[in-house]
Amino acid sequence: MNAPTGSSTSTPLERDARVVNADQHEIKPGEIAIGVIIGRTSEFFDFFVYALASVIVFPSVVFPHHEPVTATLLSFAIFSVAFIARPFGTLLFMWIDRNHGKGVKLTLALFLLGGSTMAVALLPSHQQIGSLSALLLITFRFGQGLALGGAWDGMPSLLALNAPKEKRGWYAMIPQLGAPLGLLIAAALFTYFLVILTPEDFLTWGWRYPFFVALAINVVALFARLRLVATPEFEHLFAAGELRPSPAFATLFREWRTIALGALAPLSAFALFHIVTVFPLSWVTLTGRDQPVPSLRIEMIGAVVGVIAMLGSGLLADRFGRRQVLAVGAVLIGAFSGFAPQLLNAGAIGETVYMILGFTLLGVAFGQSSGLVNDRFPPEHRYTGAAIVANTAWLVGAGFAPLVALFLADRFGVWAVGAYLLSGAICTLVALAINKEWAKDEH
Repeated sequence: MNAPTGSSTSTPLERDARVVNADQHEIKPGEIAIGVIIGRTSEFFDFFVYALASVIVFPSVVFPHHEPVTATLLSFAIFSVAFIARPFGTLLFMWIDRNHGKGVKLTLALFLLGGSTMAVALLPSHQQIGSLSALLLITFRFGQGLALGGAWDGMPSLLALNAPKEKRGWYAMIPQLGAPLGLLIAAALFTYFLVILTPEDFLTWGWRYPFFVALAINVVALFARLRLVATPEFEHLFAAGELRPSPAFATLFREWRTIALGALAPLSAFALFHIVTVFPLSWVTLTGRDQPVPSLRIEMIGAVVGVIAMLGSGLLADRFGRRQVLAVGAVLIGAFSGFAPQLLNAGAIGETVYMILGFTLLGVAFGQSSGLVNDRFPPEHRYTGAAIVANTAWLVGAGFAPLVALFLADRFGVWAVGAYLLSGAICTLVALAINKEWAKDEH
């Protein structure tokens, strides 16, 4: 039995979005790109608001009776809960997609994401309710993960399908811009409140405001994405089988080789993702080498560098091929792992050099890490397969990275973080070598 099409399960919300796009014009890649950037930026903003709070808020608010390193490790453990929840979110929301349409799925997922994030903003402290504070935080974080698993709307796949052949590397890079843009906004908000408030006021109520902002950003992102989801062009691709949700387990069992390679190929970029965004802030803060505000400012500069590097990755990929760019990026990340972590013990200058180099490599590698294997899926499994690959890559490559990195650095020294990062680079190179089809010219 065929899955119902988007038109057959059209909801009032989808029909309203279709009215907004009533001119019925063919969607251009540039229009899709705008929706993709808005959607991904909102998701990564939620992501980084929580990630930064895991370092500068939750150890004191939720785990005040533990020594700082242990409190931060516990905070990072809860941070990882969302990545464990994401596959379950994919299962749940793919079922909603097949039976009720993409508009319903996307609306529920984004409201769950915004609601869970806002619930964190209302979290009572350990001083108020004891250990129940940590249990509530775990629950809200699990809700965020479910929502992120369900927020997959197929827009990056739609963008790739509509991208000119000679510019596939450029358009593959566009969804990834949401990461540095989301970090930039989140870091700027936390910096603002840390500067204008006393430490006591910040830990009492100031840290909550960035979480409230997430709701407003999610509402804007929801309508921007619904406008495209409900367009005739998107529905045509959906009905034609290019973006049809298939049963998740059937897709996993049939396409497990492609899914495994797709999850391993970007591992170097995904491991580096948290090694340059979350871990440095925790390390320099816990070791007393810096305060959060200077480190956050360096991260903001790094995010700008990351945007520029991502733009460069699109140009390089269109000239040399996406596989080649990712492979070279993995080699450079491997070289970076051999010396860069030690820079975090070299004061503000060392931290700045570490961040600039790290974000440059992250921009190049992460910019081409999306959808590498999506065209290997048959049309009937492409939509769901792409979602499973994305969630698996995040779980394997990034979900536990801050926790593992801080644990290794505390027990063995920052050189061990380099060894961890090197393992990700090796996995990427092995995956690229196994899939010989990626050796073909893709541009």
